[in-house]
Amino acid sequence: MPKSKKKIERAGASMTVSEAGEYWDTHSFVGEGDVKEVRFDVDIQSVKYYYAVEKELAMKLSEIARAKGISPETLLNLWIKEKIA
Repeated sequence: MPKSKKKIERAGASMTVSEAGEYWDTHSFVGEGDVKEVRFDVDIQSVKYYYAVEKELAMKLSEIARAKGISPETLLNLWIKEKIA
């Protein structure tokens, strides 16, 4: 006997964040049998260093980064890489 086909529901674009959260608590975007268990190791060794930056420089950095559509942290890292190279 063939499996019955479930009605596929869509989360509407007009949902609030709260409504979408409730929806995805009880729904899945994968069909039955489409999911396989996977195991993998993750070795995250990220370190952050903090440096003091003058207020005016930080404000200008944020302004330039916003205009470029990137975070101030990304822009600062790009500039430092350029200077070191």
